[in-house]
Amino acid sequence: MRHARRSVLVAGLIALVAWLGAPGGTTGQPTEADVFVAEGILAFEEKQYDQALAAFRRALAREADHIEALYWSGVALMAQDKPGEALPFLERARQKSPGEPSIAFQFGLAYFALNQYDRAQPLLEEVFAKEPTLDSLGYYVGFLRYRKQNYQGALGAFRAGRTTDARIGQLTRLYTGLSLAGLGLSAQAATEVEQALRLLPASPLTGPAERLRDTMVAATRRDRWFHADLRVGFYFDDNATARPNPHAEDSTVHDLRRPTWETSGELFSLRLAYDWLRASPWQGTASYSFFTTYNNEVPSFNIIDHLGSVGITRLGSVFELPYQAGAQYSFDYLVFDDKELVQRNSVSLFGLLVESAIHLTTAQARIEVKEYTETRPLANQEFQDAVNWLVGFLHVMRFSQDRHFVKAGYQYDLEDAQGRNFAYRGHRFLAGAQYTLPWWDIRSSYDFSLHYRDYQNRHSSQPAGRPGTIERDDHEQAHVFRADVPLPMNLTLSGDYQATISNSNIPVFSYKRNVFTLSLSWQY
Repeated sequence: MRHARRSVLVAGLIALVAWLGAPGGTTGQPTEADVFVAEGILAFEEKQYDQALAAFRRALAREADHIEALYWSGVALMAQDKPGEALPFLERARQKSPGEPSIAFQFGLAYFALNQYDRAQPLLEEVFAKEPTLDSLGYYVGFLRYRKQNYQGALGAFRAGRTTDARIGQLTRLYTGLSLAGLGLSAQAATEVEQALRLLPASPLTGPAERLRDTMVAATRRDRWFHADLRVGFYFDDNATARPNPHAEDSTVHDLRRPTWETSGELFSLRLAYDWLRASPWQGTASYSFFTTYNNEVPSFNIIDHLGSVGITRLGSVFELPYQAGAQYSFDYLVFDDKELVQRNSVSLFGLLVESAIHLTTAQARIEVKEYTETRPLANQEFQDAVNWLVGFLHVMRFSQDRHFVKAGYQYDLEDAQGRNFAYRGHRFLAGAQYTLPWWDIRSSYDFSLHYRDYQNRHSSQPAGRPGTIERDDHEQAHVFRADVPLPMNLTLSGDYQATISNSNIPVFSYKRNVFTLSLSWQY
């Protein structure tokens, strides 16, 4: 009975090999070589690899270029962990049937097993383009992309792939986490590694994976729920009163703001934040910031600022691209010379899309309501209360895992002010870069902004001598150079220089200002 059953199976496999073919399919009458191939496949299925190879050799002795015999010889040798011996058979099969995915897959796996990744990748990528869900293929393609720091491409392969092998499944999750970490998404990376641990808790990878997960969690936040940032510093301001540039046509305000406009001073800031929500994929944070300055020479220009905010963010992916999207409400209370100056309420919607390990784009939409405290009777056109609408984006190119980057962006804002003199349409252009020096990880950065403000009405009180004749037009530049030196105990020493250059067609609004700051901050 057993012999009869085996004969039936052999006959069935002969038909399958002859009419459909294991790799590519052929047509015609079964040959003696087909019979040997069918017997070899049966032996292979029973894991009798030596018997299978003997049958395939007999088939090749009859037909030296029998594609199925070549293919299955390679597969059997791979099963015996002999990829070097499998290569010649798979190469010959590839030459005979260059478009067959199953041959290309085994050929690529042989090179992969020999650590010849540059030869394996084109073959496996070819198969992945045709059959992305082929068992375990997604892992191999993703791993090869990850090696070349193509983290976005690796994520696409890992997420498209399918596998019935628990070990491959665990490796896929693990390298998915590593790819997310390479894109700077530590929280999502930690979640993937956690899933990898659950797949095979007793795997030899468990120990390293646990350490990797802990590292990613630490990178996400130094403390699980609470954060603090304290900063103290000294500064010199060469134009604290925003004294206008000298102008032959109108020097009244310039002269009135003499003789004191330069000042040294001290600053203090404190930021406290609490993560009130950590339920993947949602994150929520509430924060409070306090900032104050004291101008030694012109104390009437001291400021105190209180800022509170609460926000919520969702993490996810769209078309295999990781994103973060959320909303934030903030309240800002500014005191100038010990008197309330302005209150601001703002609501922002924002989104961040990680296109690749290098490219990242953020978009923002914000509405801000500003209420000024008017301390003297003013003409209606002088009231500064306003609603400011803003939309914009910023694109960042990152290098060396965010140690270096360049960025550029644009914002459009509309100031809908109660006072006619303050209503404008604005265009702000942003640019910047950071480079981390190899010595002590010193971060050096430069930020630039250029804000064009096109005021919508003729100014009621300027210019002097002929008010009501000109619509104000301002171009304000800001240049910020900064260096941060990490110190022990979570301390950072920072030095920065900020230059503000405001040019206006109304002289009283043109000025230059330079501020030098040295500060020490501590983070928890």
